[in-house]
Amino acid sequence: MDSQVLTTLLFLAVVALTVAITFWASRQSSGTADFYAGGRSFSGFQNGLAIGGDYMSAASFLGISGAIALYGYDGFLYSIGFLVAWLVALLLVAEMLRNSGRYTMADQLAFRMRQKPVRMAAATSTVVVSIFYLLAQMVGAGALVALLLGVDSQVTKNLTIAVVGALMVFYVTVGGMKGTTWVQIVKAVLLMTGSALIVILVLAKFDFNLSDLLGSAASESGAGAAFLEPGLRYGADLTSKLDFLSLGIALVLGTAGLPHILIRFYTVPTSRDARKSVLWAIGLIGVFYLFTLVLGFGAAALLDTSKLDAAGNLASPKLAEAVGGGAGSTGGAVLLALIAAVAFATILAVVAGLVLTSSASVAHDIYNNVMRNGTATENEEIRVTRIAAGVIGLVAILLAIPAQNLNIAFLVALAFAVAASANLPAIVYNMFWRRFNTRGATWSIYGGLISAVGLVFFSPVTSGKVSPEGENLSLLPASIDISWFPLENPGLVSIPLGFFLGWLGTVTSREPTAEDRYTELEVRALTGAGAEQAIQH
Repeated sequence: MDSQVLTTLLFLAVVALTVAITFWASRQSSGTADFYAGGRSFSGFQNGLAIGGDYMSAASFLGISGAIALYGYDGFLYSIGFLVAWLVALLLVAEMLRNSGRYTMADQLAFRMRQKPVRMAAATSTVVVSIFYLLAQMVGAGALVALLLGVDSQVTKNLTIAVVGALMVFYVTVGGMKGTTWVQIVKAVLLMTGSALIVILVLAKFDFNLSDLLGSAASESGAGAAFLEPGLRYGADLTSKLDFLSLGIALVLGTAGLPHILIRFYTVPTSRDARKSVLWAIGLIGVFYLFTLVLGFGAAALLDTSKLDAAGNLASPKLAEAVGGGAGSTGGAVLLALIAAVAFATILAVVAGLVLTSSASVAHDIYNNVMRNGTATENEEIRVTRIAAGVIGLVAILLAIPAQNLNIAFLVALAFAVAASANLPAIVYNMFWRRFNTRGATWSIYGGLISAVGLVFFSPVTSGKVSPEGENLSLLPASIDISWFPLENPGLVSIPLGFFLGWLGTVTSREPTAEDRYTELEVRALTGAGAEQAIQH
């Protein structure tokens, strides 16, 4: 059988499976609790798998292994940052957020503050972070399908991005949180199995000797021993050292502020299950990031990295083809198709979670609580969620098309920086600082959001970055250069600014502190008492 036909069939099988799951889930759903939180019916293990499925995105699978293949040790730092971030999420927010909210991040903030300004700020931030994250997944989808179908035309890549956009809107509008969660669980199992298979085949090439693998990667990379030491990507000068520090802060603090991860804590029945699901997720994600180490260094050892795309996003699929027997062989074609199909399922699951989170925030926070003062019916709210999903999908498609030459892990790191700057200060202050008030919340969210997005706009990501070969590596055309901010990741400036503005807004406001509401929130967050009643209302 022709390898292209085989590839396409496997691909379509994965899409058909996810569509079938979505239809099945839509028959099990009724009302907003089912649509937004899966009826809170998932066990800790199931939710752990789904969190893993949500978190192990195209960025992890394609972007990190590509970054390791190109930069060695410096690429692996992404894996470490993404994993360590979970300890912050577990210790600071998982259980307390589950106990004190309903469907969205804004529910927890609005509990002791003026509803409208806080909900508006939180919903705006949720949508912006989700769109940044969506960009990365769509770019991955375009690169993958172009590789699989053997076409390199820009039109095909753009078309793929549009198709992924349409599919993700379908998952959300039909399946809701139940459908999305089951797609993520299936995808997590597929991804772990597929990655484990490639890791075993790579290690078998080196007689399961990790030292031989690393040595071969170093010699084949052309950088020699420097490939296994810090400094190939970051550390050449002061700017790159600061950029690395900025990236590290954004990765470690970003997870605890990612809205599509936070919303997952609401899908379990108890706070014990919330804790358990994070522990399962940490286990799964930890193993997966060890896999990326083998995938990245395996790609450096077995592939000609100079022939990879500039961002290295296709290192894992190309490696699968190489260990299966190489280009043109049946084994290579089967493995390439399998890994690409898994990566595509990864992208579909993650984008569905992102769109659900942002569209739910638009409907629940802005439409119901700000515009309708909480009087909208469940059916009206779900209808607005579906419309918002379509609009957000369209915006993501239009932004992803010009972003195709950026590394996916790098794009996700920007989303983490925005989340850590805008969402994390408000969540932490709200749970741990009695005086925190409405002005503090809105200043920290808008201040962190505007500074993070603004600095990215005036950074080399948007304009003025050129490769040694003269290729334009920025979003805007090479003729435009507005980059006065030297760092590629804004976290170093925007995250402390978000915390500072939260403090400043609070101490300069004369708004009386709702002491009784804070005490109730504290008791509820720490014990879970009263959380169930809040869910019913």
